[in-house]
Amino acid sequence: MTPHATPTRTATQPRTTTAQARAIRLGPRSTAALALVSAVGVVAFGWPFLAPPASELNAHAQDAPWLFAGLLVLLVAVVAATISESGLGPKAVAMLGVLAATGAALRPIGAGTAGIEPMFFLMVLSGRVLGPGFGFTLGSLTMFASALLTGGVGPWMPFQMLAMGWFTMGAGLLPGPDRLRGRAELALLALYGFLAAFAYGTIMNLAGWPFMGALASDIAFDPHAAVPANLARFLAYCTATSLGWDLGRAAVTVVLTLTLGPAVLKALRRATRRAAFETAVTFDPR
Repeated sequence: MTPHATPTRTATQPRTTTAQARAIRLGPRSTAALALVSAVGVVAFGWPFLAPPASELNAHAQDAPWLFAGLLVLLVAVVAATISESGLGPKAVAMLGVLAATGAALRPIGAGTAGIEPMFFLMVLSGRVLGPGFGFTLGSLTMFASALLTGGVGPWMPFQMLAMGWFTMGAGLLPGPDRLRGRAELALLALYGFLAAFAYGTIMNLAGWPFMGALASDIAFDPHAAVPANLARFLAYCTATSLGWDLGRAAVTVVLTLTLGPAVLKALRRATRRAAFETAVTFDPR
C-alpha cells in the first residue's frame, strides 16, 4: 500500500490572511456623521484663524468657545448614536465599557506631572485593533468618563472628547491592520503615538487660547490682529505653556507602546477573536 503524501505549502502558494474583525463597521450614515462632526470640529478649534478680524465672531471671542462647546456635545452625541445604530452589539458595548473604564482610570496616574498620561498608549492600541469607528466612540467616551472621575468638567471637555476621538480613530486608520505585525507594527504605532500626542496638545491649545484674549500679553489671542500675527502668538503660546507637557506625553506613549504593546495587542486581538463581533447570532429551535 502506498502511503498518502502529506500536502505541503510550496513557495508559489499565497499565504492566507484573515481579515481582522471590527467591533463596528462604519456604514454610509455613520461615516457621514463622522465627517460632519469633524468638519464642525475643525471650525470650532480653528475659528480664530478662519474668522476675519472685523467679524462678529471675533467681537465675542470670550463667548465663542462656550458656544462651540455646546454644539460639539450635541454633535458627538449624534455620532455616537449613529455609530451604535450601525451595529454596536452587546459584546462591543461590553468591550467599550471595559476599555473606557480602564482608560479613565489610567488618566489620573501622573496627573500634573510633566505629561505622564498612560491612557494615550491604550487608546492607540485599542484603535489599531478595533478599528476607526470603535476608536472614535472609545476615545470620546473615555475622555467623558475621565472628566467625571477627575472633576475636569468644563467648556474644554467637549473639545477633549472630540480630540481624543480623532486621536483614537486615527490609530484605526493606519495601514496594514491585517498584515503588519511584529516590530514594524510597533514602530508604526510608536511613531503615530508620538506625533498624535503633539497634535492632541496643539489642538487643545486652540480650545483654550481664545480665553486669553482679554489679557495684556504678547502670546494672547488678539481678535483685531491679522492671521499671521495671531499664528505667531499661538506658536509662542504653545512653546511657553505646553511644549514640555506634550513632549512628556509623547515620550510616555512611545515607551509604553514599545514595552507593553506586544502583550496588550495580543490580549486585544485574542478578546476580539473570542467575541466574534461579526458572527451572526443564531438560535437553534428545539
